[in-house]
Amino acid sequence: MRIVISRTDSIGDVVLTLPMAGAIKMALPEAEVSFLGRSYTEAVIRKSKYVDHFLNWDEIQLEPGLLKCDVIIHVFPDKEIAKVAKKNGIKTRIGTSHRLFHIPTCNKLVNLGRKNSDQHEAILNLKLLDPLNIKQRSELADIPELYGWSFDQNQPNDLVQADKFNLILHPKSKGSAKEWKLSNYTKLSSELDPAKYNIIITGTDEDGQLIRNQQPDLLEIPHVHDATGRFTLPEFITFIENCDGICAASTGPLHIGAAAGIHALGLYPSTRPMHAGRWAPIGLQASYLSEAGEGQGEQLSIEVPEVAAVIKAWEKVGL
Repeated sequence: MRIVISRTDSIGDVVLTLPMAGAIKMALPEAEVSFLGRSYTEAVIRKSKYVDHFLNWDEIQLEPGLLKCDVIIHVFPDKEIAKVAKKNGIKTRIGTSHRLFHIPTCNKLVNLGRKNSDQHEAILNLKLLDPLNIKQRSELADIPELYGWSFDQNQPNDLVQADKFNLILHPKSKGSAKEWKLSNYTKLSSELDPAKYNIIITGTDEDGQLIRNQQPDLLEIPHVHDATGRFTLPEFITFIENCDGICAASTGPLHIGAAAGIHALGLYPSTRPMHAGRWAPIGLQASYLSEAGEGQGEQLSIEVPEVAAVIKAWEKVGL
């Protein structure tokens, strides 16, 4: 059986969709699992040992007849992909009943609404496997083993220090999440012992320019290093794997860190739809903090000592 998981949106969403491949492989070991994504997320998708093939929608949409399989699961609803799947005669087409364009294009509809749900995104994704009678994986504790995260061999990097706890701080989110103040990252870095912690600031080149303009003090702290704009996504994934922890708002790098099994601390608002109950990082060493109450203002109102306490509690041999 050839099964395609279709999710063509952002990195964090894709990471939380990878467990579907693991659940399929455990229930149907002989199934051939492909993941339909975008060029942007290819490196993430290829990290799962449960994904047999990466299909690039950026290429397939130019020649849609190439999308062939027995089953397609529309995890991220996309009208064009749904139409192509039906036109190509894919036998089983699974999607949420909450999208009107799925009614004529899908023949297996799951009563699944995300907007007002308090369930985690990864659990909601797994519900789309119900038409395949794959229902045994429904707890957050089950998710880490379903990533199937395959590690690249450790690669030397001048930013990683073997005798210290290598901590990634990823302050920005391209507007996809409610962020913590840049000044808080400065205060946090100042609280962490330079004899124990090696701190690396990551983000896009644009993020780096913004930090240098708005919060230059952060990059002037001796044990803080600027790595913004330095990595391609495959390089960044490998770098994350070789660090010890990451702290960020609800972003793709946070979820990569959680899936890779390093310490991952997410900072979240308490309100829908971006609350931690829906989007918290899931991993063997993942955790989160949420702001109290409704969280007034455009930035997260989580106190620096709260964040510092979690990071200081992370243990590492030799620290």
